[in-house]
Amino acid sequence: MKFPRQRQEEVNVNLTPLIDVVFLLLIFFMVSTTFTKETHLEVDLPEAAGEAGSSDVEVLEILITDEGHYSVNGKPLVNSQPVTLSRALKELAGEDREIPLVITADAQTPHQAVVTAMDVSGKLGFAKLSITTQEPATE
Repeated sequence: MKFPRQRQEEVNVNLTPLIDVVFLLLIFFMVSTTFTKETHLEVDLPEAAGEAGSSDVEVLEILITDEGHYSVNGKPLVNSQPVTLSRALKELAGEDREIPLVITADAQTPHQAVVTAMDVSGKLGFAKLSITTQEPATE
């Protein structure tokens, strides 16, 4: 006896709902994500009495956190090695060593981190070096 063969139907997967869900997730994450990168470092400056200097010329600023991490002109360095600090200063200053260099260090910064910054800048030939302080609180 000869049985009639059943026709095999093609198996299809409808991808339209999957694509809709992926687009909805993409839109959700794009709307809910914030793209601002906060890189502000809080520094508690040491206190000193004196006159404030003028800031009308371009300066290089080395910021040192209370943990001894360096940041040059607002750009954090990958490590606290003197070689890294030297490369960053060379890159930003180029051949001009007459640019004023300002060291801004937290009051709790290890003394060695400040001395290292001063030593590196001195070896590179920066002569106009200053350290940022704040006026003492009056009681």
